[in-house]
Amino acid sequence: MNTITSRDNPKLKHARKVRDGKTRDEIFAEGFRLAEEVLRSSVEINLAFMSSGFGRDERETELVRNLENRGAALYTVDDKLFQSIADTKNSQGMVLICRRPDTSFSHFAKRKSEKNGNLTIFLNRINNPSNLGAILRTVEAAGVDGAIVSNNSADVFSSKALRASMGSALRVNICEDAEFDDVISWARENGLKTTAADIGASKVYTKVDWNKPRLLVFGSEAEGLKDDEIAKIDEPIKIPMDNDVESLNLAVSCGIILFEAKRQRSSID
Repeated sequence: MNTITSRDNPKLKHARKVRDGKTRDEIFAEGFRLAEEVLRSSVEINLAFMSSGFGRDERETELVRNLENRGAALYTVDDKLFQSIADTKNSQGMVLICRRPDTSFSHFAKRKSEKNGNLTIFLNRINNPSNLGAILRTVEAAGVDGAIVSNNSADVFSSKALRASMGSALRVNICEDAEFDDVISWARENGLKTTAADIGASKVYTKVDWNKPRLLVFGSEAEGLKDDEIAKIDEPIKIPMDNDVESLNLAVSCGIILFEAKRQRSSID
């Protein structure tokens, strides 16, 4: 294990560049828990930085050993110097630089065909990385077989989104930078009924047959889906609400609908 003592070390400079989103082919994962989640995935770990105070208890020692077994290059950094690469105010003393997963449509389609599931979610213009990460965590928990994210959305693998997903983004089958019309066309060609949450819909989400193959579409936090986009959806649905509440947080809405879908699909197992 090597020790880094200079702020100007090329590897630290590279880590800051990845942290700040200035590279496209690598991602920045910070913290003990997120490092454990990275190890649960098949993501390639390029570099591992730990503060000089890290590795003093049994769990941290085991984490370091597992990182070594995965072939990560490990570096120890002085506690104060470590803060120059940290993205959080009270860092846990562990940062991983990993290879960015393949989120091309061809890779997504291949993984989806292997899983042969019947529910895919399409997130259109989701700008809040924390919302996006929370949704991907729910996607994994609800057993959804894939998530498509449109262009003009937040970066799935930004530090904020990755922390909010608690590593789920590393394991969920994801396609990024998709065009709305291309996704709708793909769904129709593959026999998926397009379904979307819309405040103006008349059908309640619990009245939908979630055992049928579907593409579930959500629009942006601020605007939802545009009128011309809703016009292309086969079945708009709504979540009924009391007390004149007009809308819910996007991640909450996703959770409500996805777990209804999970409930229906689990009932036939």
